Order: sequence, then C-alpha cells, then structure tokens
Amino acid sequence: MKKVIVAGILFVAIAALGLRAQQPAAPAAPAVPAPKITLVTDAMLQNPDPNEWLMWRRTLNAWGYSPLDQIRKNNVKDLRMVWTRGLGPGIQEGTPLVHNGVMFIPSRDDIYAVDARTGDQIWEYKRKLPEGKNPKTTRTMAMWGTTLITSTSDNFLIALDMATGKLVWETAVLDPKMRAPTSGGPIIANGKVITGRQCQPDATRDSCVVTAHDAKTGKELWRFHTIPGPGEPGDESWGGVPMNQRWHVGTWMVPSYDPELNLIILGTSVTIPAPKFTLSGADKQYLFHNCTLAINADTGKLTWYYQHIVDHWDLDHPFERLLVDTQVAPSAADVRWINPKLRAGERRKVVTGIPGKTGVVYTLDRATGEFLWARPTVQQNVISNIDGSTGKVIVNPEVVFTKLNDERFVCPGSNGGKNWPAGAYSPLTNMMYMPLQNLCMTATTTTDQRDPSKVYGINMKPEFAIGADKVGTVWAIAADTGKTTWKHEQRAGTLSLMTTAGGLVVGGDANGRFKAYDDKTGQVLWETIVGSASSGYPISYAVNGKQYIAVNTGGSLVAGSVNRVAELKTSNATNMYVFAIP
Repeated sequence: MKKVIVAGILFVAIAALGLRAQQPAAPAAPAVPAPKITLVTDAMLQNPDPNEWLMWRRTLNAWGYSPLDQIRKNNVKDLRMVWTRGLGPGIQEGTPLVHNGVMFIPSRDDIYAVDARTGDQIWEYKRKLPEGKNPKTTRTMAMWGTTLITSTSDNFLIALDMATGKLVWETAVLDPKMRAPTSGGPIIANGKVITGRQCQPDATRDSCVVTAHDAKTGKELWRFHTIPGPGEPGDESWGGVPMNQRWHVGTWMVPSYDPELNLIILGTSVTIPAPKFTLSGADKQYLFHNCTLAINADTGKLTWYYQHIVDHWDLDHPFERLLVDTQVAPSAADVRWINPKLRAGERRKVVTGIPGKTGVVYTLDRATGEFLWARPTVQQNVISNIDGSTGKVIVNPEVVFTKLNDERFVCPGSNGGKNWPAGAYSPLTNMMYMPLQNLCMTATTTTDQRDPSKVYGINMKPEFAIGADKVGTVWAIAADTGKTTWKHEQRAGTLSLMTTAGGLVVGGDANGRFKAYDDKTGQVLWETIVGSASSGYPISYAVNGKQYIAVNTGGSLVAGSVNRVAELKTSNATNMYVFAIP
C-alpha cells in the first residue's frame, strides 16, 4: 500500500512540474546584492559621518541631532514619502540605523536590512525564542566592526554580519527564562558593548545589572549591580530590607557615553513596590533607584551618582541623558532651584535634559555629579524643594502614601510628564526640545505588603492636569539659562523628536501625525499623516548626496496611554516611512 501512495505522490509532483513548464514563467524578483560594509570603528562612533546614523541618537552624547541641511525651513514643505515598508506585529519603538546605504530595522526580535534608498530587502534575521518566551520591545541596536549588535528576549547578546545577517557570536547574559530583557539597547564605548536592562521581581536582584562585553568576541568584561549587595556602598540605604525583597531597579533605556571622561552615564527606574511604607519607610533612599549613574567604562566601578527623587508613584528616571558642553547661567526668573556656589556664565561639561517622568529638567556637572540647577516644566506636585547647595530633593509629604487604600492626586501621572519618547538637542540653538504630556493621576495603594503580584502596589487612574485640555506638548528650553523659548501644545500626545542642521525639530504624535517644527519659533512648517503613532525614534541620513528622514509607526504602551482624547482614534499599523524632497 505504501508503494502505491509513493507512486501517486510522484505522479502528482511530475504532473505539477509539467503543468508549470507549460505556464509562462513569473518574472524574477530583482536580486539585491549583498552590500559592501566598511568597518565601523570607535573613532567613527565618536565622530560619525553626517550621512549616517550608527546608533540610537546618532551620537554617544544622545543629542538626536543630524548635521544634514539639505532639507531646510524654506523647502521642508516639499517633503514627500519616497518609500514605506510594513514591519512585524506588536509594539514598535525602534530606531533604524544606517551605514553604507543600508538601513537596519529592529522589529522586536527580528531585524531587517534594506536598501536605504528604496526599502528593498537585503536580508532578514528572525530569532527563534524558547517556548513560552514573548518577544520584547527593541528600541535600538549598535554597530562595531562589520557587525550589528543587539540584545534578545531570551537574554542573549548577539552580533550579526551586516552584509549577510549571519550570526557571528552570541553570549548569554542571564538565564533565558528570566524576565529581564534589554528593552532599550546597547551602545559601544571604546570597543565595549554596554547594556542595561529591565529586572522584574522574579528575576531577582541578580538581574538588575549593567554589563560590558567585548564587541569583537562577546566576552563579558564586567557587570554592575544597580541594587547594592550585602556590605556594598548603598546597602544601608534599604533599611534592612532582605536581599530577596529588593526588586526592580532597572536600567531599561539606552546609556550615553563621554569618551574624554570615559564615563557611561545612564538612569535607573523605581522599586517594586513603589510606596516606601511597604519597605522601610519614606526616610530611606533605596539606592540606586531613580538615579543618574556615572560608571567607569573600563572597570565598571561607580564614579558618582545623583538621586533625582525617592519614588512612591512609579515615576522612574531611566530616560536619555544629554551630554552638552555649555555656559551655565540659569535664569532666576525661570529656574526654581540653583546651586548658590555656581559662578554664572562659567563653562561646564554637563549632563542635562529631563531624565524622569516628573518632567523636571536637571543639569549636573558631568565629571562629578554636582547639582547645578533644576526647574519644573509640566505640572508636578511630588517635589516641594531641592536644596541648591547639596542637590538633595525634598519630597512633598502631602502625596506620600502611608497605608492601604490611601488615595492621592499626583502630578504627573505614571506615564509622565516625560517618558521614553526622547527629546533632542541642537548645537545651533543650544536648546533642548522635549515631548511632554499634561497628565496627572489619582493613585490608590492596593497593598501594604511586599507583594510582587501587585507590581507597583498602586492603582493609577490617569487624568488631565488641572486646567489642561491638551495632552501633548513640546517644550524648547535653553541649555544655558533654562529659559523656555517656545512651547507647542496639541490634543494628541507627543512622541520622540530629532533636530537637524536645517533648523528643524522633527517628530510625531499618538494620533498618526508626523511634523517638522521651526527650531527657533515652534511653528509647524510641515505635517503629514502616517496613520499610526510615530512610536519609533526619527532619524535622518543621506545616500548619494540625497537627504532622507525616516520614522517607524505602530502601537506602544505610551502612545496608547497618552492618547486620552475621546475624538482621536488611531490605528496600530506598523510601518517604516521614509521621506525626501523629490
């Protein structure tokens, strides 16, 4: 009987072949040749070609600034879409990278390499995950040598050949089953791959780490724990909370790097649970949550830290750190908290920007962590004061939880203020441009125990900030004086921004609009509809002398949460859009 079946199968196969032979041949798809990839060196990463976008915010200082100026204020109105490409399902918050005319697009655990001029696919890489492991968010990748380096949902660090997509090396950072993925992505610091990560309670304190790996081989070089161990500096700040109940101080966004000081500078998240009465009380620091950390890139040792606020409300501080060299002359009329020892007008190497959900701008000395100045932006009621001499933040006691079912009105809400959508800096204006949200929340405690199943231990009901009817806003703030230069407000929540030498601030929103603003006035010079939230990070690049602007769209937690306006109904379609002037 088996021989008869086999014979039948052969007959059908031969008949099908004969039938195909009689049909006209389908036109062959044009072959996209493997690209010629030049070495990406540390010198290139520290001073990138203006035509390329080699890392998350194009430069290690996290500016999000493109030196290209072919697309300018006087011609941006002529910008048109030149190609688009569908991406995979799920959350899309990625940054496309461009090198040698090839665009590399992260799509959760998948990667696509396409011709940056046309969108034609060159290769794709699909990661096979262990059973039961869900794909994570991937906000960026990194490049070094001829490899593309990324982290995976099963806690590996991998390097792919940029010409072919073939695996070059992979290194397990943690147990694949641990819930501690890198949702931000890596940067390269002098040949070292630097990554932070999320760390859920069941992944324990051991997963709350920043790691360095050799970019050539994947060998681990060091790891730094963001929750101090027994006897380590900061251990006492937890007030005796057992090590197995110290949870969730992650570094889930992308670091910055100062090659001259050789410092990795990055931020940390909150504890679980968030209300401190469930731990050891509101008078403890619980290091290193909600801190800026400066870590020696060679040794992995902590050089300095600054704590932005002791959190009780899931207002974490892991977002981009802008590394800027500027005069420091805070305006007393605009800046609420100023270090009295500061000599107005002195030039400093600073860390600045809005590092956390509170929406507060902090400016610190980059070498020492010394507090220089800070000011609020959107409504906030969690900080009552900052001691200018020490930088110590005083929490408003009226919004601090003290018991189960304790209800407080808190500004901003748990989605910010500020969140992971990145602001940008322009050296042309010495201004930072920040996407913010006019949102608060009514928060109520749901447990008085250290119960990780309750996650943050609070129920958070989002609400408009008092007096606001527009969710989204973009603030332009001078890096030297702290003055607000302009502000744009709109109904839909605003998302990531970039700046260009053409005098533009470019970014999208949660309602499927993508815009270009005048960097000096905030006037909207160009706008188009992309149909879904611009949840990715916009970039600009050039191939054969032609400048392009690109962004990917799709659903994201923040885009869904900040689109609190009833009349706005957008889709979650995931696409890459690329624009140029014809």
